[in-house]
Parts: sequence; C-alpha cells; structure tokens
Amino acid sequence: MRAAVAAKAPPRLDLSGSRAAIVFGALALLFAGLAARSVWLQAVEDDFLKGQGAARHSRELEVPAHRGRITDRHGEALAISTPVKSLWAFPSRFSATAAQLAELARILETTPAALRRQVEAAGDFVYLGRRIPPEAAERALALRIQGLNDENEYRRFYPGGEVMSHVVGFTGDRDAGQEGIELAQQPWLGGVAGSRRVIIDRRGEVVEDVAAVRAPQAGRDLALSLDSRLQFVAFRELKAAVEQHKAKAGSLVVLDVSSGEVLALANWPAFNPNRRDKVERDRMRNRAFTDTFEPGSTMKPFAIAAALDAGIVKPSTPIHTQGGAMTLGGHTIHDAHPHGVLTVEEVLQKSSNIGTAKIALQLPAEGMHGRLAAAGFGAPARAGFPGEVSGRLRPAKGWKPIEQATISYGHGISANLVQLARAYTVFATDGELKPATMFKSAAAVAGQPVFRPETARAVRRMLEMATQPGGTAPKAQVVGYRVAGKTGTAHKLDGKTYGNKYVASFVGFAPVSAPRIVVAVMIDEPSAGQYYGGAVAAPVFSSVTGASLRLLGVPADAPANNVILPPEEAQVREET
Repeated sequence: MRAAVAAKAPPRLDLSGSRAAIVFGALALLFAGLAARSVWLQAVEDDFLKGQGAARHSRELEVPAHRGRITDRHGEALAISTPVKSLWAFPSRFSATAAQLAELARILETTPAALRRQVEAAGDFVYLGRRIPPEAAERALALRIQGLNDENEYRRFYPGGEVMSHVVGFTGDRDAGQEGIELAQQPWLGGVAGSRRVIIDRRGEVVEDVAAVRAPQAGRDLALSLDSRLQFVAFRELKAAVEQHKAKAGSLVVLDVSSGEVLALANWPAFNPNRRDKVERDRMRNRAFTDTFEPGSTMKPFAIAAALDAGIVKPSTPIHTQGGAMTLGGHTIHDAHPHGVLTVEEVLQKSSNIGTAKIALQLPAEGMHGRLAAAGFGAPARAGFPGEVSGRLRPAKGWKPIEQATISYGHGISANLVQLARAYTVFATDGELKPATMFKSAAAVAGQPVFRPETARAVRRMLEMATQPGGTAPKAQVVGYRVAGKTGTAHKLDGKTYGNKYVASFVGFAPVSAPRIVVAVMIDEPSAGQYYGGAVAAPVFSSVTGASLRLLGVPADAPANNVILPPEEAQVREET
C-alpha cells in the first residue's frame, strides 16, 4: 500500500549542475534584453514614439485671429468680422450613413455626391463647410456623424456693399485680403493666427483641449479717408451718368484740397463683395487707380501754367489760332471751332488746341516735361492702393514738335483719374502738389511747389471762366458756389490709330474763393449721342460738388442765382 502511494508522487525538478546555470542565464538574458529595449525606447526613440502617439491621438489646430475693422473717417464700419463656424473632418475617420449625409448636405446647401467627392479627394484633413452660421453648425453636429468636428472662425461682412467695393476690396477663404485695402493692409488688419492642441478619439472627434500652443493676436482697426456720405453721392451720380449715356464704364474721385485725402472714390460697373460667387473679374477692377486714359483738354492748364511760370506769356498775351487749323511736320491739328486771335486766358476758356500748342511750343521740351513730371504725371500717386499704375510720360529728348504740341492738349500722354485729380491740387492751392492718400489724416499736409502762387491763381481764374457762358463747361456750375475746372474729350486709341470712341472727362474744384475739394469725373465710351466732356462729365461734377460742399458745411461764396446757362439753342463751345 505504501509502495503504491510512493509511486504516484509528482516528479521533482532537478536544477542541479549545468542545467540550473542554463535556465538562470536565459532568464537573465531575457530581462537584460527587456531592460535594454526599455532604455532604447525611452532614450533613443522617445521623440519618434511620442510623435507617433500624437499623430494618432493629438492634433494642432489653427485658432483664427479677429481681423481689424475698416471704417470711414467718421468711424462708420466699412468691413467687420462676425463669428461663424466651420465644419471639418479627418477623411480616414469620417463615416456617415446615407441619411446623415443627405441631411448634412441639406444644411450646407450642397449635395451628398459633392460631399463624398470632397472627402475622397482630400488628404489628411478636409473642410466640409466654411464660415457657416453657428446655428447651422449646431444642427450639423446634432446629426452625430462620426469624425465631424467644428471650429470657430470669422466671416467678413461689408455693410457698404457695391458702393464701397472697389476701395475696401474683400478677403478670401482664409480671411486674407484679396483686393483693395483688405489686400494692401493685410499685415495691419490680419493679425496673427494662434493654435491649440487637442486630443481626438478613435472616431476622429475632439474629446479634449490639451493646451493653447499660441494665442492669436487680433488685427488692428483702420480708418480710411473716405466720407461715407460723399461716397454714396458720388456712386449714385456716376452710376446714373454711365447708364444715361450708355457708357462702357466710369470713375469719379473727390479729394480734400488741404490734406490730399480721398473723400470719395467710385467706379461703375461695381460688384457686391458680400456675394462674389458669380462676379466677373472685370467688375472688380478699381479703374480710378488701375486704368489709364489720354486726358485730353484737361491737360491744357498745365502747359499754359508752365509758359506763364517761365514768363513766356501773360494771361492777356494774344495768340493767333489760325482759323482753327495748323500743320506741324506734315500733321494738321484742328480746333473744334475756328477762332482768330485769342488771349491766353481765352485759349483755355474756349479750349483751343492750336492756341495751347503754340503756347507750349515756345517752351523748351525739357522744361515742359519737368513741369508735367513735377505735377505727378508719369509716376504713381502712391495713395496706398494696390495695383496703382503710373501712366505714361515719355522722356522729352524724344519729343518732336508735333508730339510736344499734342501732349499739351492731352494726347500722347496717359494718366489714371487719381493722378489727374491730384495734379489739379496745384491750381486749387497756391501752386503746391498735395500727396494723395486713402487714409485719414489728422491735419493739413504740406505739398511740393510746382508753380509760383501768382501762376496758380492766374490759371484758377481761367478755369473759372471755362465754367461760365462762353466756356466749354457751363453745365459744371453749382448753385451758391463758384467753381473752376476743365473739360476733356479724347479719342481712344484703337491699336495704333484713333478710332471713333471717346473718353469724356471733367476735373475741377470749389469753392473758388477758398478751394475745399477737387472732383474728377471720367466717362468711358459714352454712346447715347453725346460724348463731349462738357455735356457728359460736367453735369456729374456739378451734382457731386454741390452735394459734397453742402454735406461738408462749406459756406456759399456766390448768390443763389449765380448759375447762368446758355440757351438750349445756343452753340456750346466744345473741345476735341
């Protein structure tokens, strides 16, 4: 019995001798390997492993900065940012049922197929909806779609719509400036975006905000020189004129004489910056800065002023206009109406091409070029707007007599409307060219002397004569205010020759007794029968100038019955 029990006892492990050494050696090596691997992972591959873990469960998301406001000179908002939401996902973790996808598409005003294409075409990250109303984002999140997340963003809104569109411009998808002041002042307005680190779960949804890596820095507000009241008037009158004369386009600029500030700048056609999905790029162009044209007879005061300043002529000097035709180098130039002998001031009043050419040809070419360059022609006004062009003023050494003659009355030279408006500050002041600016100034600024004060005042008198009966622009007159200015009617180049299309313009200032504003108007290709500057552009000047002076509270300097228009049947003196 005892022997049977002994036979059933379990075998004993024999660890004696070499077998024990082998077993304990193997265990020691195993633990040593584990220890070495642990040291390797923590000391050598620590950064890699942390990165892999973060890649699977941690993300750094951008925190947008609040963009600065754009206001007019009185603090009226022209561009503001409002809080909105954007919906995003990691495509690899995005999963929605057909019903969920259909409802999400309805909320985002798109189609399920379009959403599928967005997700499939994306890489590691995709926005499914950008800058949508917060309530719409809440409805989307309530669908409980796997991998769908939201983030805070801002949407730019433009209260002025198309009235301010060409000046203010607009921002793009990432709230960065794309056109206008929004583009030019991006560093000032945009601020600096921040970032935050978040933890995501296996469904691709944010479950925890770990930390703010970098706090966003808000953009700064910017006050423009524009006066919203004057801007509305300018836009309304310009649009009406372009439509009335069936023109291709038009531009209008109002400058403050003392500071050079742009108080209004309008273009037509325009666009609504709040709805740009179907807008033609051509409508977004700020023509007052980016388009040049031959200014025509609005250039005549500068040639005459240069001759007056050089002492070559006086306002009363007689000039024989040769009955309206003169030949130079095989080319004949004409006046719109034949004249005989005119004084210098009558040459400007009646806009005689021949009289102006004969005066200009008494000047050295370099001297005339120097005065035009000093008045800002051939160089951008640097008013702070992107895409501003310089126009064309060829070097004087290449001028032939016929070219000097035609430049004196605005052919063979080009400028944009802001340049032209700015140039007229030399006559609205005592001969100083003011620096144009799109930004609000604290006070009057000094200008660069171009002509002697007595020369500027003499030309100012001539420009006032041009708006009176006998001049080319009686329709520029304003009730209660004395005005001065010059019409322009220029053929447009069609290739290398002049065709039958015109640019009608008028540039002037008021009140003459103490000039406060310069107003420049350009109507491109009027086609309703009238195309002279005195008939097309001067009435726009009258409407805008009168309304602007009253809105600015400028005292009247003429009686209420000062406007004297010639009879309808009377011949109006026009220029070509």
